[in-house]
Amino acid sequence: MEKKVYELIDSYRDDFTKMLQRWVRIPSVKSEAEDGAPFGREIRNMLDTAMEDARKLGFAVRDFDGYACDITLGEAEEKIAVLGHLDVVPVGDGWTKPPFEALIENGRMYGRGTNDDKGPALASLFAMKAIQEAGIPLKKSIRLILGCDEESDWEDMAYYGAHEQIPDMGFSPDAMFPLINTEKGMLCLELHATAAEGGLKILEMATGDRINVIPGECKALVEGGRETAEKVKAYADRTKLPYTAEVTDRGVEITATGIPGHSAYPEGKRNAIGMMLLLLKELGAEGPVAVLADKVGTEHDGKSLGCACRDEVSEALTCNMGILKLENGSWFGTLDMRCPVSADQEKLKEAATASLKGFEVKTAIQKPPHHVPAEGELVTSLLAAYEEETGLKGKPMSTGGGTYAKVLKQGVAFGALFPDEEDLAHQADEYEDIDRLMLATKIYANALIRLTGE
Repeated sequence: MEKKVYELIDSYRDDFTKMLQRWVRIPSVKSEAEDGAPFGREIRNMLDTAMEDARKLGFAVRDFDGYACDITLGEAEEKIAVLGHLDVVPVGDGWTKPPFEALIENGRMYGRGTNDDKGPALASLFAMKAIQEAGIPLKKSIRLILGCDEESDWEDMAYYGAHEQIPDMGFSPDAMFPLINTEKGMLCLELHATAAEGGLKILEMATGDRINVIPGECKALVEGGRETAEKVKAYADRTKLPYTAEVTDRGVEITATGIPGHSAYPEGKRNAIGMMLLLLKELGAEGPVAVLADKVGTEHDGKSLGCACRDEVSEALTCNMGILKLENGSWFGTLDMRCPVSADQEKLKEAATASLKGFEVKTAIQKPPHHVPAEGELVTSLLAAYEEETGLKGKPMSTGGGTYAKVLKQGVAFGALFPDEEDLAHQADEYEDIDRLMLATKIYANALIRLTGE
């Protein structure tokens, strides 16, 4: 890559940092739609801020009615796409840093969205800026598309695709390096059941906001007193798991503390809902709660549901219960399955339905898997850029995560998390290392020059 591009990216560091702080300080969590703001006012504010900043950097910018924007470099009809997103998941529990202050400590910027996906999206934008300012001749245009509903239903990409042709080839900076060319299919199920009349009486329980988050805490209020609280303590001692119980004038308030994370990456995490289900069954819960304890519990491979499967390309299925709520005598829950490329999703749903006796099971989200051959121009060019900038050997990987790469015919996920970094997407104290983001910016510039340069 030309020396001037490196020098330019290094010179952007202060501006990059201040701009990312401005972006992270906007709590762009999806909320009630408003006129001109289909995903809520804060996401609209975030989109307006991103577009204003891109215009100040000298780019042509278009607003797609609050659903997304695009930022274009070059005049060529053929385009390479970069797809990022501006929305973030809710804060969740366990933060020791302020989630929307963009605090910088020891070279790390803390805040929701620093890693997923505002930091990587901004790195892509500054890579384009360096290419533009360096005067690199382009045979293809570069189009950065920033969506606003990636963490929910992808209505942004549906709207964008209905109003503008999406390029065939490109990448999403919304995962990890070296490169992900295989994404599992997604099958998200809604579970509905009537609460049991017998057994332990559960008065209140409502955990989870998003299907794709592993809950780190679950609370339930149950009938009982000191004896029930002592049973909770005994169970905690026996299982060596963190449960607490407090006797109140309304009953016993129980808390299960898990290890939160992204539902696509359950290894090393612990689902607090699953913990609570196992405890409630131990305390005498019947009906739907007992069924979920037996068939889901803290498993993340779908084995007891009859859904466990794997293949060589994408490895094993994962399953996460992200939401479980008791409302007006009825249970509502969600299961988020990330399915191997070879899996039959309809058969997986049938197996889960057969296992979950007493539940009505509905499909909430269903997305096919995505695979791009490792031998093609896209993968080889991006891996070459990664290897040149890091000095590390790269190879394609698979993931249970779902990125915008799936909306491209030839699309992969490319960074910005490095192999030796902790993945805190959707978790407490999410952060990005600023030095690593600047390196990612150089990798993106290198990759885009390889894909579009003359």
